[in-house]
Amino acid sequence: MKILKIALSILAATSLLSAKERIKDPSEVVPKSKDKIFVVEREDSALAVIENNMFKGEIKGLHNFNHAVVKFRDNDGYVITRDGYVIKFDPIREKKLKEYKTSRSAIGFIIGDNYVAVANYDNKTVEILDRDLNHIQTIETGSRNVGIKEYKDYLVFACMDSDEIWVLQDEHAGEKRPWFVLYKKIESAGKVPFDAMIDKNLYVVGFFNSKSVGVLDLDTMKYRKVPLKMGDKERILKVPHFGFWSISGDYFFIPAVGNKKVFVFDHDFRLVKAIEVEGNPVFTALSPDKKWLAVTFSGKKFPVVQIVDARRLKVVRRLKFPGMVLHLRWSPNHPYLYFSINDKDMVQAYRVDNRDPKRWWLNLEWQVPKPSGIFVFDKRESR
Repeated sequence: MKILKIALSILAATSLLSAKERIKDPSEVVPKSKDKIFVVEREDSALAVIENNMFKGEIKGLHNFNHAVVKFRDNDGYVITRDGYVIKFDPIREKKLKEYKTSRSAIGFIIGDNYVAVANYDNKTVEILDRDLNHIQTIETGSRNVGIKEYKDYLVFACMDSDEIWVLQDEHAGEKRPWFVLYKKIESAGKVPFDAMIDKNLYVVGFFNSKSVGVLDLDTMKYRKVPLKMGDKERILKVPHFGFWSISGDYFFIPAVGNKKVFVFDHDFRLVKAIEVEGNPVFTALSPDKKWLAVTFSGKKFPVVQIVDARRLKVVRRLKFPGMVLHLRWSPNHPYLYFSINDKDMVQAYRVDNRDPKRWWLNLEWQVPKPSGIFVFDKRESR
């Protein structure tokens, strides 16, 4: 009878696990995560929902998800799609609320307190909407627009075709409805800007065809170009991404364009080191405690992720996956690092030991059709 009770207890415990989830080391105690994760299903126009370590379901009917990006603010969720739609959804009830088509092709967006600003590729505008996706303003730029960020009452972005940086200012700052006017234009900023990051008052933009990064001080509006020591550029199969997660208290981490390097600068933009990595980097994702930098690659190195000690600035771990890693995301609250493995239809979670990256292990796995972007909804941090 005692053996039967033990067997029934084990069966009950395992039945709590989703059929789309697998524990890689059942001898380990799996810590319960309260993360709510939204994963872009690249081919299916859907967001997969994973919560409390379980595959929960999908939000469907969300247009072209080839390059979809999800952001949260004040418990609202927003998605931008490749074919120019902005979609508002409820991340708590997992329900689509409204959509608005801003262009034929969009690439980035930012959510302010009282607006959503969309940087468009194809129709060369920046569109300003309110938080409920009602149209407010169209700003003609004559260029594909990238790297859109906010700072105080400024909206900042780069123009790929004209090699410019535009700074817009909200004339109605502090009021319910914004209205943006051109405040500053940096001409000949660099050849073909493609992405940007922001840290406090510093807007940092990268270029395809200039061996430098641009740094704009948004308090003084002074601009300078910082040279990068790069060799011959290799073929670029996937565009590097900067992103806010590549900034620590001490350093900026910037993936090289077409070079097997991650550049490290201090906050005065003095070069500290060029970390040699094994492929052309795409994402450089910094852990919440700023200890580890996870680097993904393109081409033949798609299945590889290298872990860099962000204090000693050296590679300390190599992870090899069964297919192409298109995205990764650190949990903001739990010791997990999530990976989307696109061609194997899976998302994996590694259990992170903050003392020793050699002790990290594959903990959970979910089946998700053609996953790419991973986005963690945190009600306390949804800004």
